[in-house]
Amino acid sequence: MRRMATRRDFTFHGNGRELTAFYAEPEQPAGADPDAPLPPHPAVIVVHEIMGLNDDIRQIATRFADSGYVALAPDLVGAGFKPLCIARFMRGMSRVAHGRPYREMRAFHDWLAARPQVDPDRIGMAGFCAGGGFAILYAARGGRELRAVAPFYAGLPADMSIIPDVCPVVASYGGRDRTFGSNGPVLEAALEAAGVPHDVKTYPDAGHSFMSRHDGPLMAAMARGPMRVAHDPDAAEDAWGRMLAFFGEHLAPRDVPVS
Repeated sequence: MRRMATRRDFTFHGNGRELTAFYAEPEQPAGADPDAPLPPHPAVIVVHEIMGLNDDIRQIATRFADSGYVALAPDLVGAGFKPLCIARFMRGMSRVAHGRPYREMRAFHDWLAARPQVDPDRIGMAGFCAGGGFAILYAARGGRELRAVAPFYAGLPADMSIIPDVCPVVASYGGRDRTFGSNGPVLEAALEAAGVPHDVKTYPDAGHSFMSRHDGPLMAAMARGPMRVAHDPDAAEDAWGRMLAFFGEHLAPRDVPVS
């Protein structure tokens, strides 16, 4: 019988407080000793949207694990009064490399890199919405060991001079998103000028947050707003395939499938 893969929430002490994340690892390959430890794998840090860690991000992390990656989805917003926590997260993001989210991500990154199941030289990051913008900033200023980063419908750095310091980028945007959708060509031009390997694509029929499945009246209202927030299965699957292919080139060992 194959060993059951670990997929769970956990907490550890770091940066002066209890930090929470969701962790998911691949199953042992068929035919492997079920009692043997999982050999070192490439890993992906999954950075949530503005509301913090939720089941949608857990599902994305789990899908990474099903694709052969150890996945860690930290909660950078934290528990408490949600509007205050979100405001603190956004304020910390603006202090590039020094704010609390960067310090906490460094603790998560170090924790992940120290796992025996992880090859510390093959860690990437995928970020969504606010997490996508954070991923670009962290890759340039806080986590230069990252080998690839995948920002989705991300804001651009206020200081675009950091772009030459970013690792290879695979980015995705929704063309119907009137807030962030125009960032794709700008990011692509900056990466091209800096000589950073990249794959940037804008999906003309998709809106913001097209990778995620959100419910409730707030999401219904946002679907009619300028960002046109809605899941788009066609764009999501194409973007997922592009991301895995890109990570397969920059992160994965040759024997890990990329689709």
